[in-house]
Amino acid sequence: ELSLQCHRAYGMDGIIMFSDILTPLPTLGIDFDVIRGTGPVISTEIRTEEDVSNLSDPEQVDFDEKLPFIREILTRLSTAAEEANTSLIGFVGAPFTLASYTVEGKSSKACLATKKLMMADEAGDNAAMSQFLDKLAVMIGRYGCHQIECGAQVVQVFESWSHQLSPQQFEKFAKPAAQKAIKIIKEAHPDVPVIYFANGGSSYLELQRDMGADMIAIDWGVDMAQARSILGEDVPVSGNIDPTILFGTKEQIEQAVRDCIDRAGGPGKHLLNLGHGVMQGTPEEAVGWLVDECKRYRGKDAEE
Repeated sequence: ELSLQCHRAYGMDGIIMFSDILTPLPTLGIDFDVIRGTGPVISTEIRTEEDVSNLSDPEQVDFDEKLPFIREILTRLSTAAEEANTSLIGFVGAPFTLASYTVEGKSSKACLATKKLMMADEAGDNAAMSQFLDKLAVMIGRYGCHQIECGAQVVQVFESWSHQLSPQQFEKFAKPAAQKAIKIIKEAHPDVPVIYFANGGSSYLELQRDMGADMIAIDWGVDMAQARSILGEDVPVSGNIDPTILFGTKEQIEQAVRDCIDRAGGPGKHLLNLGHGVMQGTPEEAVGWLVDECKRYRGKDAEE
């Protein structure tokens, strides 16, 4: 129902499965609970190579057994998407985001425990981080495949915590793991588009050209024209309006839509989206103004 509400209200060009980013972690034996006022709290500790080896084998995970509700949800959404003549988008968290969330145990401002593990890995003292990322990559890749087999027509891979990474850390740890997950999906389903989104990763867009994804989603921290220039015209992109503009006036929202489209190369040159999620408290009518202007705008030449 949550997944369908936005499409019913605004007629967007897709329905995305509403799911917590941590949903597949229990398939590896990682337990978490959602605490009111705190958010998700993970009780399983990952600090050593032995901790990682004690996790379940990602190659053997039966998603229908461990997460039976995913097939049920996607089957219903697939029917709704077909009736609405729109696309159904699956959703998976990228390996580093799930790894750091697990290591920290909850949301973290600095990811210090995670970074300590990465430094120990680089020093050759403890390979837990690399091993954990590899296990997660396999699980996430297979989870993405499972969503496709349940009806998803597109899969978006969310690297929600990439703002915690330097370019060097992204290249050494997060990127190879995300590439592996994406490769698993694309090898099994080559015709299904995969979108990669690194929130806060716009400072190293040049490292995202070869993710193996079909589209790179751009966060709001970079000018869209600059992002286009860095990635190249041959890389499909989406984004990247600042979500806070939805707290502005109707005129400001409409101008932001036109500016983003123009900077991306004009209508039809990219997939318009926010540069991150809709914020809590956003006026519902503001979302409608954004969608309406996106559908109305035909480019600068048509406006003259």
